[in-house]
Amino acid sequence: MPFDHNDHYHPLLLRNLPPGGRTALDVGCGTGRFARRLAARGYEVDALDPSAEVIAEARAVGGGPRFRRADVTEEALPAAHYDVITCLASLHHMPFDTVTRLRDALAPGGTLLVLGCYAGATWWDVVASPANAAARAAVYASERLRGERTPPLRPPVQRPDMRLPDIRREAARLLPGSSVRHLLFWRYLLTYEKT
Repeated sequence: MPFDHNDHYHPLLLRNLPPGGRTALDVGCGTGRFARRLAARGYEVDALDPSAEVIAEARAVGGGPRFRRADVTEEALPAAHYDVITCLASLHHMPFDTVTRLRDALAPGGTLLVLGCYAGATWWDVVASPANAAARAAVYASERLRGERTPPLRPPVQRPDMRLPDIRREAARLLPGSSVRHLLFWRYLLTYEKT
């Protein structure tokens, strides 16, 4: 039964966009759902993902972003260029210190938004399990009523290996002034503004 935990947090991410932003980088864009939401807000969006399959799917749908197959850990990013950089459920696919490359690509006043996944269990997970089951059932019922049966292409999945306390510690060390907010559905929101 489909329920996309990342899509659930799109409104939260959109509320945290910097005012007056024009350029955006979406790292690990997958099939491009959030990149298209940024483009709809008027951003010029570079959307990167290392998977050829998901980039092909994103390009087929279109919607404004410049979709490109690229590994952000190796890609030369323009210095101090982007007003916002987003990274939805993809940071755990790469070394955590990749955030320093993203930080350096932010324009002054730019914002880094990481919707991340953590390893291990927290007290929130006790609440998340029944909420997850209810949300999945509601989405499944809605899709059945609309006659949708073919699931969309899903980007590759990898288990996270960093626990939330380690993420907080590394974020504080590499991105001084950042905040890490614990969210439901096994997610956290790391926010960093470049001064």
